[in-house]
Amino acid sequence: MTRKLEYGRKGPARGQGRQVVVFLHGYGADGNDLLGLAEPLAPHMPGTVFIAPDAPERCVNNPMGYQWFPVPWLDGSSQEAAARSMQASAADLDAFLDDVLAEEGLGPERMILFGFSQGTMMALHVAPRRPAPVAGIVGFSGRLLGPERLAGEVRARPPVLLLHGDQDEVVPPSSLPEAADALQEAGFEVCTHVMKGTGHGISPDGLSVALAFMRDKLGLG
Repeated sequence: MTRKLEYGRKGPARGQGRQVVVFLHGYGADGNDLLGLAEPLAPHMPGTVFIAPDAPERCVNNPMGYQWFPVPWLDGSSQEAAARSMQASAADLDAFLDDVLAEEGLGPERMILFGFSQGTMMALHVAPRRPAPVAGIVGFSGRLLGPERLAGEVRARPPVLLLHGDQDEVVPPSSLPEAADALQEAGFEVCTHVMKGTGHGISPDGLSVALAFMRDKLGLG
């Protein structure tokens, strides 16, 4: 039994959108943390629905926020508990994406997953294991979980854009080339962008690169 995810939504009325961007927030945040990006993106992505779910678990370190899974070196959880939680959240997210497509009347080729940090980890885990590829994955400041398992479990290969700040103090910048290498070896089209002078966040130049990628993969010009 999967858990229903609460979410925020901006854009055209349900069933009237031409594509959908699903924002996946990081550890300790919530959907609203990224939903605000709809404001600068919407004028350049007409007809786009923006959706941002809350992760299914309250964050151990920040009860006001949420987590997709606990982080042992931050909250003292065990590796086993983190792995179980991640698998449960992956199932929740997979079901949520199906629900979004059904409610919006869209196919997976009209969906972008846009993740930040732990949200990127979820996008890179869930999307390749779905039966049909989404239009693309935008992953800021994250990493690829279990890269050694990817080639044997992949079912779909959506194009991927990875972005990372070279001053990231939370998720090492080396996570970008490590993820890119593993994805490319598994047959994915991967683009990368390093945000110079940026820590664990989203810079204006990074958002511009992400916008260009999304417009291209959705055929918006």
